[in-house]
Amino acid sequence: MARVLVVDDDTTVREVVVSYLRAAGHDVDEAGDGETALTTMRARAADLVVLDLMMPGIDGLEVCRRLRATSDVPVIMLTALGTEQDRVAGLEIGADDYVTKPFSPRELVLRVESILRRAPGGPPGLPPVVEDGDLVVDHARREARMGGTALALTAREFDLLHFLVAHPGIAYSRDDLLQQVWGWSIGDQSTVTVHVRRLREKVEADPTTPTRLVTVWGVGYRWEPSLVAAGHEEG
Repeated sequence: MARVLVVDDDTTVREVVVSYLRAAGHDVDEAGDGETALTTMRARAADLVVLDLMMPGIDGLEVCRRLRATSDVPVIMLTALGTEQDRVAGLEIGADDYVTKPFSPRELVLRVESILRRAPGGPPGLPPVVEDGDLVVDHARREARMGGTALALTAREFDLLHFLVAHPGIAYSRDDLLQQVWGWSIGDQSTVTVHVRRLREKVEADPTTPTRLVTVWGVGYRWEPSLVAAGHEEG
């Protein structure tokens, strides 16, 4: 059982989401506006936040931005805005996932449980601790360090980094990563693109010319081991 905070100014939507999550066994708090959501999180921190994008006063983007300033709590954004630009906006400021309205409450519960379903030692088949040069990713501690300094990663960014570093030199398509990291059989590939871009900002010396998390044109992305990357620089 996890503690989930549901934030939506639409009472009907909020009641439906809360009832489905409680039926799935979760402890659920609710808030009808951004200010209440932030106050609730300070008083009783949630394990995951389901957050409506469009709300009066403090909107979902600003709530997510403030949460990200102090917490890596997973955030699923609910949005009635259907364009890719609108969806990407939430991902860019640190949302882990989004669901477009109208949506299936059952699908939302599956998305929630996909994010929460993290074994302490990491996904099956992945070593709990992986290293690459000055980078150490420790799944049990949910911590990644580069040069001894902890990286500020969202839950999805951490999972993506753990998976890629555990499989160095292998090119994965965006669909592959959606299945392996997000646990989705189908989904919007822009979710992967945005998370890769955010991750590069935290692990690359120059995100505009990545040497560790590289693009494989026509395929997707590959984690380049540090020794190989150094060899390329020397050559």
